[in-house]
Amino acid sequence: MDQTHASSPLAGAVHDLATEVVLALRSGDHLATVCGAAGIDEENRTGIAAARVIGADLLLPSVLYGRHPHPGDVAVLDRAVREFPPKPDAPAATAWSHWHMISTLQRFAPPPPGATGTTGPGTAAGAGMTGTYAEPDAAWLENAPWQSFTHQLSVLAPLAVPAAPSAVQRAAADRTVDLARGFVRAVRRRDWLQAAGAGRWLAAIGGEPATLGLERGLDFVELMGGHDPRVTLHVRAARLMAEARAR
Repeated sequence: MDQTHASSPLAGAVHDLATEVVLALRSGDHLATVCGAAGIDEENRTGIAAARVIGADLLLPSVLYGRHPHPGDVAVLDRAVREFPPKPDAPAATAWSHWHMISTLQRFAPPPPGATGTTGPGTAAGAGMTGTYAEPDAAWLENAPWQSFTHQLSVLAPLAVPAAPSAVQRAAADRTVDLARGFVRAVRRRDWLQAAGAGRWLAAIGGEPATLGLERGLDFVELMGGHDPRVTLHVRAARLMAEARAR
């Protein structure tokens, strides 16, 4: 663990997990275990909490490269879903993150044929569970000021992946100009994590203003904020999705 970036054991574990995801994205190696490389397994309570922070991005290399994830990574994400369900009064972004974690687990280990029912906010529906977890409400995004909209979307950047339709993704597609404005604002404010998250959304959905210069903007964000592996994770994801759209 790199202690220079770890103000607490949890922060250190988040840093290590994000770093391993970035390495997997760069190498395209779907056989390596992100969690194992970070020294985390499903019995590591701090590591499970860190996986909850990283969310579905724990399996991002498999999502973007279209390959099966390592079973150990699936087990850690599934444990995070079970251990840290959103409380009834949790922020909407937390509910959406939980929904996407479950959806990603089911993407690789779908419920068996004939499974019915809908799980509640406090029930996991991962690799070993049946049923579905209903999408949370997203109406709050429709009329949010563009500054708040960009902030919330950057928090939900793990949802910015291909072939994962959601109400959040549709809201982002409907407000690309607002996202572009938010991206520029975040860069000017030197909020590199928010800028990287907004840039990832723009790369995922396309349609950003040609004058934005997203590719060069992301290069600058990584240059200035790349000491945080979460920034690099979003930038690398954005590049991979932009490259895939260009093919």
